[in-house]
Amino acid sequence: MKSPFPKGLFEWGLIMIAALSNKLEEKIGYEFKNKELLKQALTHSSFTNEQKINKQRNYERLEFLGDAVLELASSKFFFLNHPDMSEGEMTKLRSSMVCEPALAFCARDLGLGEYLYLGKGEEATGGRKRDSITSDVMEALIGAIYLDSGFEEAEKFILKFILSDLESKQLFYDSKTILQEKVQKNGQVLRYELLEETGPDHDKQFTVEAYIDDKPVSRGNGRTKKAAEQQAAYAVLIEWEK
Repeated sequence: MKSPFPKGLFEWGLIMIAALSNKLEEKIGYEFKNKELLKQALTHSSFTNEQKINKQRNYERLEFLGDAVLELASSKFFFLNHPDMSEGEMTKLRSSMVCEPALAFCARDLGLGEYLYLGKGEEATGGRKRDSITSDVMEALIGAIYLDSGFEEAEKFILKFILSDLESKQLFYDSKTILQEKVQKNGQVLRYELLEETGPDHDKQFTVEAYIDDKPVSRGNGRTKKAAEQQAAYAVLIEWEK
C-alpha cells in the first residue's frame, strides 16, 4: 500500500498515528480491536483526496451508520427514562439532543478536533473547529465502535458522552427558546444586538448583547451569530437560577 506520508517520514507518521489513537482511546475508555476503524472515523475527505487514498477510507460511510445507531440508542433511552412523555415530546427532545450543535458541543468536550486527519486546505480554514465536521466525526466514531464491538459498546459511548447530564445540556441547547418563553410570559421583550464581528471569513467570532426591555442583561461570543446569541441567553438563565 502506498504511504500517505512523504518519503522518509513514514515511520514518524505511524508513531504519531499510534500516539493520537491511544490518547483518544484513553479519553473515551474504549480500545479498538481494529485500529483502522478508528483512523477512518477521524479521516476527512479532504485528507483522502489530497493523499490520493481510497475515497471510501474517510468517515462518511461510518457517519451514515453511526447516525442510525445514535437514533436507536437515543430513542431507547428516552422511551425507557421518560414513560410519561408522548411520542411528539420524545421526538422533540431527541432532536434537540442529537442535532449538529449538540453533537459538536459533545465533540468539543472530548477535544475531538485535535485528532482529525484533514487536508491542508481544510486545516487552513479552521476545519478542526467546524461544527459540521466535528458533529459528523462524533457519529462516525459511534459507527466505528458499533462495527468493532456491536451495539452494546456503542450505546455505552452514547450514554456517557452524549446523553449524560441532559438537564444542563438541554438548558444550553434550548437556551434561546427557553429564555424567549420566560420573557414573553412576563410580558417583556427580548432582543439581541451584534456588538462586534472579528477574524477572517473562515474563522469569524461574533459578540452579541442580549436586551430585555431595552436593558442589557448579558453578552455572548461564538463562531456564528446564532451561537453567540445562545451563549448570551444561557448566561441569563444561569444568572436567574442562582
